[in-house]
Amino acid sequence: PAFRRFQRRYYGVYLPALAADWLQGPFLYKLYQHYRFLEGQIAILYVCGFASSVLFGLVSSSLVDVLGRKKSCVLFSLTYSICCLLKLSRDYLVLAAGRVLGGLSTALLFSAFEAWYVHEHLERFDFPAEWIPVTFSRVAFWNNVIAVGAGGVAEFFAEGLGLGPVAPFMVSIPLLVLSGVLAVKNWDENYGQQRAFSKSCADGLRCLLSDRRVLLLGTVQALFESIIYIFIFLWTPVLDPHGAPLGIVFSSLMAASALGSSLYRLALSKRYHLQPV
Repeated sequence: PAFRRFQRRYYGVYLPALAADWLQGPFLYKLYQHYRFLEGQIAILYVCGFASSVLFGLVSSSLVDVLGRKKSCVLFSLTYSICCLLKLSRDYLVLAAGRVLGGLSTALLFSAFEAWYVHEHLERFDFPAEWIPVTFSRVAFWNNVIAVGAGGVAEFFAEGLGLGPVAPFMVSIPLLVLSGVLAVKNWDENYGQQRAFSKSCADGLRCLLSDRRVLLLGTVQALFESIIYIFIFLWTPVLDPHGAPLGIVFSSLMAASALGSSLYRLALSKRYHLQPV
């Protein structure tokens, strides 16, 4: 029972944050197009977001450890809310600044929350380490459900109610506020070991160059991610001229992704014994 209560505290903060993130997926390109920007200008905005995510991703772990995991989650809620509000502007530089804030927020989303959970699970409550995958597998399941639902919700507000492509970004803000408020109210603060940033980078580079498998894995992952980013940029301008409901298409893509994850887990199960290679 104590473990389940602890899980619910974690889900209550993390799942609204994930929902807010997914809501912004279907109509980002459409919003910039609605503001009459050219494809090349929109591409630069996307690159600003991706580059910001990469740069802040390098320092996010150190930042989270020093600032505190709880404070970092609250900071995520604040920066992502500002990022959404900036979508109301038609000024190109303001939108670019919003993309930079979005990159920072993404880096925090995928570092601070899990770091807080692992520390609390092991250090404060002393639950068995074997129980950590139980929580994260449930988060993965609900993340897929939320992603599928987010496309339908975004479609409803943007097209169904006729509020336009900026509407899903405004709907994200209450979810972000809820996540931040629940973190402040229900979470205790914890910190990580402070490590020199230069030493962390040096250790990572040494690991990358000393083990050929790590280098190959990183290369394969980078190539795969580059394909995904190209797809993220292109799917809207390819389908939108044909009148496709972008939110429903997004939900379909997320459902297909969830199906792929399920098939992968099935393939690795004791029944089939397939290997990733």
